[in-house]
Amino acid sequence: MLQENTSLPDSNSAVPPPETGRQIRVLLAEDDRALRRFLEVVLERAGYKVIPATDGLEAMKVALSTRIDVVVTDAMMPNLSGHEFCRFLRNSQTLSHIPVILLSALERKETNQNTERVNAFLTKPVSGEILVECIERLLAVKSDE
Repeated sequence: MLQENTSLPDSNSAVPPPETGRQIRVLLAEDDRALRRFLEVVLERAGYKVIPATDGLEAMKVALSTRIDVVVTDAMMPNLSGHEFCRFLRNSQTLSHIPVILLSALERKETNQNTERVNAFLTKPVSGEILVECIERLLAVKSDE
């Protein structure tokens, strides 16, 4: 399990999404509308099916009702934070295997119980290229398991 993704591979060594015959579904939970739309466009251009959510509570409802392959979530959101949403996923027997990328405007100062449950931690502002590379790497690790 990846604890933190601060060093990324060269763009030449990026691993493409696994060829599974189906489109990879990314649940994107972000309360900032402009950032959510930007990341949605970036991920769709990379070939992913994006399911947007405006906060952690909406993301929880989506996770319970829709098949998802990867979660990208903001750390601080109204109603249910990204940390709380991640805790929900990790405590769910059917959802605990889903890779989670946590986005935060705050730098990760110390490891704590909340952030240890995520597969990757990226500091905002995050570039679209770095996010896509991170997703690809997590999917490659997941397919090797």
